[in-house]
Amino acid sequence: KIGGEGLRNRGLVNEEDRISELPEALLLLILSSLPTETVIATSVLSKQWKSLWKLVPNLKFDSKYHYHYTFSDNVFRSLISHKAPVLDSLHLKVEDKDDALDVGILIGIAFSRHMRKFVLKITLLEESFVRFPSAWCSCNDTLEILELKYCILLDFPSLVCLKSLRKLYLYHVRFNDEESVCNLLCGCPSLEDLVVHRHSTTDVESYTIAVPSLQRLTIYDDYYGEGVGGYVINAPSLKYLNIDGFNGLEFCLIEKAPELVEAKISAVFEIANENIMDSLTSAKCLSLHLAPFKIKYPTGKIFYQLLSLELRAYSYEWWNLLWFMLDSSPKLQILKLVDPYQFPKEDCSVGWEWSRPKCVPECLLFHLETFVWTRYEWQREDEKAVATYILKNARCLKKATLSTKPIGSEELEKLGKRREMLNELATQASPSNSCNLVFESE
Repeated sequence: KIGGEGLRNRGLVNEEDRISELPEALLLLILSSLPTETVIATSVLSKQWKSLWKLVPNLKFDSKYHYHYTFSDNVFRSLISHKAPVLDSLHLKVEDKDDALDVGILIGIAFSRHMRKFVLKITLLEESFVRFPSAWCSCNDTLEILELKYCILLDFPSLVCLKSLRKLYLYHVRFNDEESVCNLLCGCPSLEDLVVHRHSTTDVESYTIAVPSLQRLTIYDDYYGEGVGGYVINAPSLKYLNIDGFNGLEFCLIEKAPELVEAKISAVFEIANENIMDSLTSAKCLSLHLAPFKIKYPTGKIFYQLLSLELRAYSYEWWNLLWFMLDSSPKLQILKLVDPYQFPKEDCSVGWEWSRPKCVPECLLFHLETFVWTRYEWQREDEKAVATYILKNARCLKKATLSTKPIGSEELEKLGKRREMLNELATQASPSNSCNLVFESE
């Protein structure tokens, strides 16, 4: 009410359906953000809305919101009735074994609708896999994004032909054999982005990724192997590489990647034959989170392009890697150290202690501008020595940040010792006059 008079009486409310007056393109955009079941329900609103849902370009179906004997029928009827010239995306989430049996038919209908993006997620309680219908991949020039998740078996006895596929995401799916992997990846001439999640090598021991057009590659492998199987990566156009969790593999062979810009390597150890470091020499940004393993350092190779390095310690032996990278990266501008674990001195092997380098690395003398050490262990003499050395010799340093673990207010003695140590470090390490030295506590 305004001034005691109702809005209706003042003629300020229009009882007409204003939503229906919106442009059809805007209505379809709104409907695309809703669950498909809700979108179909709008057909009862009015004569105008009766067929509007058939033009919505994005469809999503989840079997848990249906009775198991109606899900496939509902999806089937929706796809048959769909009138949009192009199906932008279709998401199918199946949790019932009976519905999974009809997936092949539903996929065939969707492919015939010139589908651009397809997401299939099958989660079954039983240890069973649903075979993906490979026939629909024999010749397709519209599919651009494909995501396959969980209980799906990929069997490609012959080369696929997915001419427009740019992004492929494989989450814990299973291949029938090594040939199927090659036939899928080699049949995607436009593939730029590949994500692979695995937790077993029981289906394929040698996982070969040979894609000339590939620019981004992410591999998560949380399976601890027994020295059997591994990866072969041949992607000459690769710009971004993320590897996480190569544990106990027999090999990891990466061909040269001359266009590599950024790489993240985590939890890689106990590999009998690997050349990971050798393949990263063209990168500009590196993040190395390496578990204890004998790193194979490149022979005669220098990281000439490297500008930013993040090194996370998993072992008391990480000093060797740190100084190798500093010596091999003459243009390094940003150095970040992360110390997640503290190793008791009695557990350290002989020769682990840090020793002062004979020559100051070129990057410290001329290029390093930012130095960050997260979870700096201020009580350890070796870490204090390393921090002091870097601060003393980094002549172009603009900002240095050392953060330590929190100390409770009840440990006043320890708080005092930490303050004393940090003051001593600030006095001993005489960084450049323009350097901003910051001490933080998590």
